[in-house]
Amino acid sequence: MNRYITQQKLNELKEELERLISERKEIAKRIHDAQDMGDLAENAEYAESKEAQAFNEGRILDLKSLIKEAVVISGKKNCEIVEVGCLIKVRNHDGKREFSIVGSTEADPFKGRISNESPLGRAFLGKKKGDEVIVQTPKGKIHYKILKIN
Repeated sequence: MNRYITQQKLNELKEELERLISERKEIAKRIHDAQDMGDLAENAEYAESKEAQAFNEGRILDLKSLIKEAVVISGKKNCEIVEVGCLIKVRNHDGKREFSIVGSTEADPFKGRISNESPLGRAFLGKKKGDEVIVQTPKGKIHYKILKIN
């Protein structure tokens, strides 16, 4: 499955991955030092270090998968149809709004960054300027008209 992200987000993920990989030695040392303290069954430092190691390794696997599946998007100019990376201006009964269509990794609805996988994002994908879009929400149907696509 492709994960749509910006180059900036990809760089952030790569930096986090490098940091976590470099922390492996520190965690291994903590485990080794805790083992030297004696009985592992009652050793809180050992248990905490093993949990930290499990979390770190799990996050490393997640990041490697995200990076491998990443499809870098860029802010597109003059989009003909709505797709990931487009900025759209719409109007509904509440007035005008702008939405950026982004991958789920970068979605932030409060900042107008709508995931391509969300019901709203999916409803806009493939539409053109002037199209009307109806989105089913928990509060009912909301009608949008696409005014501009960048």
